[in-house]
Amino acid sequence: MDEPIATLEQSRDRATELALHYGPGLITAIAILIAGYFAGAWAGRALDRLLQRLGLDVTVRGLLVRITRVMVLLLFAIMALQNLGVELLPLVAGLGIAGAGIALALQGVLGNLAAGLTIIFTRPFKVGEYISIVGEEGMVDAISLFNTVLSHPDRSRVVIPNRKIVGEILHNYGGIRQLDLVVGVAYDTDIGAALSAIDEVLRTHGKVLTDPAPVIRVSALADSSVHISVMPWVAIADYGAAGGELNRAILESLRARRIVIPFPQREVRLLGREAG
Repeated sequence: MDEPIATLEQSRDRATELALHYGPGLITAIAILIAGYFAGAWAGRALDRLLQRLGLDVTVRGLLVRITRVMVLLLFAIMALQNLGVELLPLVAGLGIAGAGIALALQGVLGNLAAGLTIIFTRPFKVGEYISIVGEEGMVDAISLFNTVLSHPDRSRVVIPNRKIVGEILHNYGGIRQLDLVVGVAYDTDIGAALSAIDEVLRTHGKVLTDPAPVIRVSALADSSVHISVMPWVAIADYGAAGGELNRAILESLRARRIVIPFPQREVRLLGREAG
């Protein structure tokens, strides 16, 4: 019975010795890490306020704030490791070897990261703009280091890896889009009256922008009608509804002025054979 008691006493003495030897350094290291967390948060907030006053883009601002927080926390982590007596040189060498292996395994992720940094700093588009790329289109909701999120007109979300964006042809509509409507009128129509009626509809419609000015022009002389192109500018949010509303308003305006919108017509002639 004395032997188990002696073993317990030895274990207790060893634990006490380890606690006395490493405890103060461990507590200090934890305190340094906690201080580093709060210092990083404070530095991030201070930098964010400064960048806001400078008018920097929200995406770039968020990236710089996150980098600042990580760098401050990393600095405090190095101080904590030094306080524990950890040799940093072998640790750095080991991390380098491990990093090389991780880089090979995560080529796609790192490709997205590099592309994300390219997008953030070259700024081919910004949050809130409407873009079309790689067969997808929508309003830019978020730009992160790894992907870009679009809000599609059908209320779905499109998540595109950043490496699929960099190097592709990008169509950036910005905050407005141009409708492309076509109205056909009869050949005996007073074209000036038709253009005036369409112009009045555009000027009185609430969704049509006055700047840039709408484009109204005769675009084609078709088989049975004169085609008039109607290309007004509208806000991105109004693009889906504005086309249908304008088509209806133009139709009603032309009917009120007795301007004919003809049906497609074909003239067919049957030639009989002469008697043999």
